[in-house]
Amino acid sequence: MSDRSLKLLLIDQDPIFRLGLRVALEEFSNLQVVSEAETDTAALQILAKLAQEDPNQVNLVVLELGNTRSFSSQQLGLQLCRHLKIQYPNLPLLLLSSVQEQGLFLAARAAGVDGYCSKGTPITELVTAMQNVLAGGSYWDGEMENTGMQKPENREYTLENLPTTSQLPFARLRKHLRLSAIGYINATLAEVTAQLQVPGLPLLDRAVLAGQRRELLAARWLLNRLLASPLERRQDVESHLHNVSARNNFASAQLQVPTNSLPSISISKSDSLKKQNTPSLLSPRSLQAALFAFCITKLQLPLQNLTITTLEIDILREDKKRDLLYLILQRIADALDEMRSSLVEINQLYELKNTILLDIWQAATTDFFGKFSRVRVGNNNFEIVTFLLQYAAVVQAEILNKIPLVEELFSYLLFQTDLQIDNASYPAGSSEAKEHAEIILENLLIQVANGVMQPLLNSLADVEEMKQGFYDRQLISTREIERFRNNLSWRYRIRNYVNEPRAIFESRYELFVFAPRGIATISMYAPRKQELAQLSGIPLVVTLAIEFRDAIAPRIKSLLSFFGSGVVFVLTQVIGRGIGLIARGVLQGIGSVSLTERKNKR
Repeated sequence: MSDRSLKLLLIDQDPIFRLGLRVALEEFSNLQVVSEAETDTAALQILAKLAQEDPNQVNLVVLELGNTRSFSSQQLGLQLCRHLKIQYPNLPLLLLSSVQEQGLFLAARAAGVDGYCSKGTPITELVTAMQNVLAGGSYWDGEMENTGMQKPENREYTLENLPTTSQLPFARLRKHLRLSAIGYINATLAEVTAQLQVPGLPLLDRAVLAGQRRELLAARWLLNRLLASPLERRQDVESHLHNVSARNNFASAQLQVPTNSLPSISISKSDSLKKQNTPSLLSPRSLQAALFAFCITKLQLPLQNLTITTLEIDILREDKKRDLLYLILQRIADALDEMRSSLVEINQLYELKNTILLDIWQAATTDFFGKFSRVRVGNNNFEIVTFLLQYAAVVQAEILNKIPLVEELFSYLLFQTDLQIDNASYPAGSSEAKEHAEIILENLLIQVANGVMQPLLNSLADVEEMKQGFYDRQLISTREIERFRNNLSWRYRIRNYVNEPRAIFESRYELFVFAPRGIATISMYAPRKQELAQLSGIPLVVTLAIEFRDAIAPRIKSLLSFFGSGVVFVLTQVIGRGIGLIARGVLQGIGSVSLTERKNKR
């Protein structure tokens, strides 16, 4: 085998298989299983965390395509492969599966998988395949390419014949069970923590998730207490103390000032505390990787539109909607890499923003519909993408140019500038900056996706091929499509004439975000005085009407309150008392008559 060390991330839904594979691979000194994941979401979160700490911690991903008996699970596995290649293009992927379908192999290759081994492969052959893939070659169930390595002749035990847990020594079994369980708890804990950070989460859901997080933390503590040996507990404590000491030493070294280069400076206690609380800066690429990984995780959530605003992407099936958003995210990553390689300066972002967004829209449109896809309308047969790209100017004017805070997001990701959002400045790398950058990125994805669908809805909405390939089942009849387009048309009018002027006047942006139950909206403060000064026509009348309402409403309210008080006084003090006196006199008269009648009878 090669001298290069293998550092693996295992992704498989079967915990018993993962445990057995880990035990078998421990026999190889130059191979390390860094982490395990049961779901694609957990895998993406683990990789994002490792990328922040050290990008070289994992150099190979070994994965199964979900539940191989489920077609939908296989498709999600292929999506995971594509996303891994988007986020980590230099990270090799080895498919370790019991699947035997040739079509799925081709799909896996197209998704970026570098090799395949069946779950009946001998361990030595599997490790050889790993080394081959890591060295830049490929391995497809016995066929090697690009490295000239030879298959091993000796066949040892296979993955299907791994030692069972009952054959392991008790101490070793206890250790592996503890590590495996801790891995499951950490993955679930990361998922719950990520859901708690989603904006717009209902109070009840937040309380439930917070309870789950406390339970997971308690379970992890108990697990370490019950299954860890005294030696392991002591090692954990020493490791923790060592890490704390290292961090303290590093912080002290950062605060030390060379005495021979600067005059003596008095540092107050508050300044020292401020320095200690300043978040450590990640590299721009690490910021981008963490942000995009978290966004990919949220794309696994439902994508149903929960707002009262009709969106162009509402006509798509959920899987197509998710594919489109993934493609746009990939194109945004490509655009950021291209700007880095072109050495774009920060003062150029304002001028380049619209061009970059248009390029992202064009690339996403081409990828989503297929560069050479054709459609027949009547007697005409033409390329879909060529036809749709003719509407670039309309899409740019109606949607792309109106996407807010794009320049701030690009500056944050490219140059690690502080994020000036919501009338506050958030340092790059802080949790607040990450949260706001995530909101801006999600809105950008949704708006560009709307731009991709707009030309189709304007011209090819009722084409049968498009319905079959892309549309939601509830929106395939001509009547439903026309109703959907009419709703969009009214949305454009209301947005241009009412909602947008109101948002400008109220100094805010309405942004679309991914919430746990679907797409929601969130408001964010933004100074928009320049846009307010440029309003004219109906939008200006709307802002004047809002201002007039704000000016007159308190006066009308106080006037109505005054008259209301007067009416209440008249009804209670005058009319009410008069009616009361009359009623009392009547009752007294009736009582007097009754008394007189009784005396006369006697």
